[in-house]
Amino acid sequence: MNKWPRSISSPRVVNIEDLRQLAMRRLPRAVFDYLDGGAETETSLRENNRAFQSLTFRPRNAMAVPQCDLRTKVLGAELSFPAILAPIGYSRLIHPDGEVAASRGAGAAGTAYILSTIAGHKLEDVRGASPGPVWYQLYLLGGRAAAEASLERARAAGFTALFVTIDTGTAGMRERDIRNGTGQLMGGNWIGILPYVSQFFSRPSWVAAYLMDGGLHKLPNVVIPGQGPMALLDVAAALAESVVTWQDFLWLRKVWPGPIVAKGVLTGDDARRAIDVGAAGVVVSNHGGRQLDGVSATLRVLPEIVKAVNGQIEVLMDGGVRRGGDIIKAICMGARAVLVGRAYAYGLAAAGAPGVTRAIAILRADLERTMKLLGCASIRDLDQSYVEVPRDWPSAG
Repeated sequence: MNKWPRSISSPRVVNIEDLRQLAMRRLPRAVFDYLDGGAETETSLRENNRAFQSLTFRPRNAMAVPQCDLRTKVLGAELSFPAILAPIGYSRLIHPDGEVAASRGAGAAGTAYILSTIAGHKLEDVRGASPGPVWYQLYLLGGRAAAEASLERARAAGFTALFVTIDTGTAGMRERDIRNGTGQLMGGNWIGILPYVSQFFSRPSWVAAYLMDGGLHKLPNVVIPGQGPMALLDVAAALAESVVTWQDFLWLRKVWPGPIVAKGVLTGDDARRAIDVGAAGVVVSNHGGRQLDGVSATLRVLPEIVKAVNGQIEVLMDGGVRRGGDIIKAICMGARAVLVGRAYAYGLAAAGAPGVTRAIAILRADLERTMKLLGCASIRDLDQSYVEVPRDWPSAG
C-alpha cells in the first residue's frame, strides 16, 4: 500500500515543483504568495534558482557506486544527509500543524529543523516532535528581556544551537503580499480583506482547516514582559525596532551556552566579523530573496565566504535549493550543508506532515542518484573538481 496521501501519491508528483503546484492549488493566493514570493522585482529570488543552472557537473564515469554515504556533521550533530529544514515565519498559516509537522518530518529523516521566533506553535511542542536536533532562530522581537526569556525556554526544552538572523533591519518590500491582501490576512483586518475574499471561497479546504485551528494565533514564543504574547500584527514594526548588531552577539554569547550562527551573511567582511564575535558558523543567505532585492545569488557568493572563514567556522547556505543536485553543487562550492525552506514548505502546504516527509524523500533520492551518476561514494569527497564553475564567479581558492 502506498504510504502517501492521495494528493501527493500521484505518479506525476516526482519533484519539488510538483509539490509547489499542489500547494498553489490548495492555498489562497494571499497565503501562497506569502510562501512563494520575494521582494520588489524578485530578481534575487530568481537568481538564487538560476545560479544552480550555471554550474555544470564533471562526473567520474565507469565507476561502480553501489551505496552512497550521505552523512555529515553540523554544529556537532550527526545528520543523515546534508539538508536542514530552514526556519519559516508562521508556517502555521500554511498548514495548522505548521512547525510541529516540520520538526517531526526532519527528525524522522535524521536531520535538523530550525524553528523561527515567529512561530505559531510553542517551542516546547516543536522540540518534542523530533527525536533529532532542533535549533532556534532568533529575532529580537520585544527586546532583550523577551529574547532572554525565550532563549531560557529553548535551552530548557533541549534546543542546542542558535541561529541569529542579521538581514532584517526592516521588512522587505514584498509586492505580491500587498497586491493579494496578505498583510490584511496576517493582521486580522477582516474589513480590509473584503476585496480579496473571492480567493478564499475558491480554497474551502484551507479555509475550513484555518477556522478549525482558531484562525491567527499570537506568537507563543515572543512573550513581552507585562504584556503577554506578541500579536502577529505587530511583527513588522517590532523588526524595525529590534535590529540585530554585531554587539548583540557579545551579549548572546553570555546568555546562550551553545553554538551561535549568523544567518544572512553575503560578504567576506561580514563572515570575518562573525568570527570576531564568536560565531560557530554562518549561513550564506539572502533570506530567500525576501529582503534586499538585487543582491547576489547565494551560491555565487558562497566561495567568497568560504575563503574568508578559511576553515575557522562552519559555512552553511540557503536559497534556491530544489533538487538533490543543487545540494551537491553547494557542497562542491564549500558549504558544509544547505538549508531548505520553500522546498519542504510546498510539501507542508500540499499535505501537512506527510507532505514534508515526501519533500525530504524527493531531495534525498535526488541526492543519492546524482552522487552515483557523478561516481562519488561519499559527501565528504565532493569538491570543486566535480563542477565547472563560470569564469566570472569568485574563487574559494
